[in-house]
Amino acid sequence: MRTVASLDATTLRIDRWLWHARIYKTRSLAAEMVSRGRVRLNGRRLTKPGHAIRAGDVLTIPRDNGVSIFRVVALGTRRGPAAEGAALYTDLDAAGSVLERPGKLG
Repeated sequence: MRTVASLDATTLRIDRWLWHARIYKTRSLAAEMVSRGRVRLNGRRLTKPGHAIRAGDVLTIPRDNGVSIFRVVALGTRRGPAAEGAALYTDLDAAGSVLERPGKLG
């Protein structure tokens, strides 16, 4: 398991990435959600906001209207405009390629 001490150019703290990607409005909110165990990385529940992520990782995050699943495409270097944040991930749930939801017709 990678930790804060082993961060390099190919990894980024998960709380920073969630903030850069505009998943959460503030970095402190992102850190709180990770600390509360609300974020999963590659199927494993996280509790440390300093956990390192890298491109290719899959995040599962609860939202107001269900659950969102994202694949990390890039790490980013700043919290830029919304379009820049959206370029950091692929929304797997929207692509319909990850899971079938109960009650969904089609």
